[in-house]
Amino acid sequence: MSGGGCSIVWFRRDLRVEDNPALTAAVRSGAVVAVFIWAPEEEGHYYPGRVSRWWLKQSLAHLDSSLRSLGTFLVTKRSTNTISALLDVVKATGASQLFFNHLYDPLSLVRDHRAKEVLSAQGIGVRSYNADLLYEPWDVKDANGNPFTTFAGFWERCLSMPCDPEAPLLPPKRIISGDASRRCQCDTLLFEDESEKGSNALLARAWSPGWSNADKALTTFINGPLIEYSKNRRKADSATTSFLSPHLHFGEVSVRKVFHLVRMKQVLWANEGNKAGEESVNLFLKSIGLREYSRYMSFNHPYSHERPLLGHLKFFPWVVDEGYFKAWRQGRTGYPLVDAGMRELWATGWLHDRIRVVVSSFFVKVLQLPWRWGMKYFWDTLLDADLESDALGWQYISGTLPDSREFDRIDNPQLEGYKCDPYGEYVRRWLPELSRLPTEWIHHPWNAPEYVLQAAGIELGSNYPLPIVGLDAAKARLEEALSEMWQQEAASRAAIENGTEEGLGDSSESIPIAFPQEITMEEEDVEPARMNAHTIRCYEDQMVPSMTSSVRLGDEPSLNIQSTAEDGRAEVPINANLNQEPTRNVVNPRVRPTNPTQTRLPYTPGIGLGTAAEDSTAESYSSSDVRRERDGGVVPVWSPPSSSYTEQFVVDENGIGTSSSFLQGHQQSHQIINWRQLSQTG
Repeated sequence: MSGGGCSIVWFRRDLRVEDNPALTAAVRSGAVVAVFIWAPEEEGHYYPGRVSRWWLKQSLAHLDSSLRSLGTFLVTKRSTNTISALLDVVKATGASQLFFNHLYDPLSLVRDHRAKEVLSAQGIGVRSYNADLLYEPWDVKDANGNPFTTFAGFWERCLSMPCDPEAPLLPPKRIISGDASRRCQCDTLLFEDESEKGSNALLARAWSPGWSNADKALTTFINGPLIEYSKNRRKADSATTSFLSPHLHFGEVSVRKVFHLVRMKQVLWANEGNKAGEESVNLFLKSIGLREYSRYMSFNHPYSHERPLLGHLKFFPWVVDEGYFKAWRQGRTGYPLVDAGMRELWATGWLHDRIRVVVSSFFVKVLQLPWRWGMKYFWDTLLDADLESDALGWQYISGTLPDSREFDRIDNPQLEGYKCDPYGEYVRRWLPELSRLPTEWIHHPWNAPEYVLQAAGIELGSNYPLPIVGLDAAKARLEEALSEMWQQEAASRAAIENGTEEGLGDSSESIPIAFPQEITMEEEDVEPARMNAHTIRCYEDQMVPSMTSSVRLGDEPSLNIQSTAEDGRAEVPINANLNQEPTRNVVNPRVRPTNPTQTRLPYTPGIGLGTAAEDSTAESYSSSDVRRERDGGVVPVWSPPSSSYTEQFVVDENGIGTSSSFLQGHQQSHQIINWRQLSQTG
């Protein structure tokens, strides 16, 4: 085994040759073996969705082409254990060093720490770098040296750091490969099966993955829509955002490059006295800041993708109703803007940031479904599905962060529609059954006169549904649900103070809400394709439906809490009756089953979503009598077991809850890891 002391560059979500610190450091050290390991089974519930896998396939091909032009190629490995695959590559190549860039989701934090431990024990030098953020999470602290608990404080600190973010690195001129790469056999990676290829072919018409294409998209945005971003960012019927979020998720473009180029525009416009341009830059940078904050929260709260960060939410009576869930994901809620958004997501894997806010807010506030269901569905269907950003967005929507907006406010989809889609073009594009409806009624067809509906060919309740839930009824259920939540929290507090109960502040649900066993977008009785161990699993909910075929919901009884799957978890039925008031099964058996939750908080995954928290001024319903303060609280540090936790932020000692993932195989890792070992060591 004579590799001449070559170095391995472990690519993950940093699929670029430009501004790639790990690649740059490895090239300086000598011969390089570029490796990508595909081990999606380690992700547990968060197995990549169809459109995300399509993007990854195209991006890897683009990266391999770029590496070949520089003198080497990408070694691909298929495994169910990343660390074992890394060891195999080390043995095959005789590498003496491993270089990689940091990731901040809980799965990667543990995996990276284990990789450093295992490879260092084998005598392999391991170096890791920051390639995904402006500043490392452990470098951004308040005046007392503690992590920030609100976005405003965090972002203000980032913008006032003593040193600006590092300038982006140029790509290497040449990469020495040597014989080491050729001794490492490549595996064929299957990212799609035959049933998915037809749907995926449509994606290539709208998107061009790859780092050089990301650079073009950035240039196009900066020289075009950016200048009017503050004015147009809410418009869902036109291309007003950057469309950079999938490129950023896969690391095809450096966030430092985005930051520096945008700031250069800001300086230029400031010198010209262009106030609108300056405002646009500030709002766009805030969206980048929210992406930074999502990593920051994930690092300091590694359970944020599974648990609410505020402990009282464990007492909230979430509705477990498959009928509501099915109507929402199929775009059959009776609210045109919500339905148009869900059908666009279904067909294209993409949603405008304001539409994401509308559909996710409706999911949590009006339907009161468990927020983790919505987050998981977004993960399965979005091109830019991102665990950290999605967790932050859905926690905001659910009112489970200290700086979330009021928990008791319900956005009005009708009024949001006239703000995001004033002429109804977006709704008409995705709801052809409403295409002949006048703009006056396009966002509230239930109020249209009968003769208008007849002229437009609309029969409410037949070819387009009536509203699944009335907003007034949703408001009443919300008030009751919040009242019950606070009563249960007060009772639990009293029990603890009397010494009869322990554990208040643990934000894990009393009875974990299992994900629906089978989320399908096509006919519900179609069995998913069976595939072998080396083939990507096929989910029918990730297939693009025919927009010409009508989507109808049959008679479907609501979920009975007594029905259980073989593994003992609550089973979500295939059928549900949307014309009846659903049976409400709740998370906590002590809470009487009622009502839906609401929050006015914005969903913020990816570029273009950042300002929703500050400037969403939609009409809303409010029940101020049940409002409670959620300020304060200290965010715990990711690794040291001695970190101080407030009651609101205590995390269960038993690990990651219901997630069957890499973390379950390394349950002690999150307890012994020290964040300093994750910092840059190059």
